[in-house]
Amino acid sequence: MSLSFETVTDEEFETLRTNGIKVNYAIVCARKLWLYSKGIRMESQSDRVALARLLHEHSYPNLSRRDFLIDNLIRIDLLLPEDKVLEIKYSSKMAEAARIQIAYYLLYLERLGARSLIGELRFPREKRREEVCLTPELKEKALAVLKNIREIESQSSPPIVEFMPICRACSYCELCWG
Repeated sequence: MSLSFETVTDEEFETLRTNGIKVNYAIVCARKLWLYSKGIRMESQSDRVALARLLHEHSYPNLSRRDFLIDNLIRIDLLLPEDKVLEIKYSSKMAEAARIQIAYYLLYLERLGARSLIGELRFPREKRREEVCLTPELKEKALAVLKNIREIESQSSPPIVEFMPICRACSYCELCWG
C-alpha cells in the first residue's frame, strides 16, 4: 500500500480509516492498542478516565457545538465557528499522541471535503492550548500511524512492550502488569 498521502487513493484510505482512540493508543502503547482493538475495554474501570470524561463535559460550558460523531467513527470534541476543531485532553503528558489524533481528524475531514480546518488541543487543567495545522509532514505522520495500526491489529498476540512510567496511570495497567 502506498504510504504517501499525496498518492493514497480513496480505496486505500478507506482501508486505513479507524477511530481516534486507536490513533491515540498507537502512539502511547502498541499493546494497549492491540487489546482495545480486540474488544478489551478497561476504560470504564479507570478513575482517571472518569475524571477526564468529567473534565471534558464541564470544560468550556459556553461552547455549545459539542461531540460530533462522524461516520460512526471519529468523535470531534468541539467545533468552533472559526473552522477550528478542538480536542480536550486531561493532560499534556501525551501531547504527541493528541497531536496525531487531531491531525487524523483533520485529515479525515479533509478527505470528506472540509478544507482549511485548524486543530486545537486544549488542556484545561493546565490552562494551555496548542494549535495544530495539517502540514504535509503531519499528514505523512498520521498516515504512517494508520498503517501501523493495521499492522498491530493483524498480529495474533499482543505486542511485547517495556514497562514505562505512564503504565501506572493506564487503565490497562493491571491487565498488562498485574
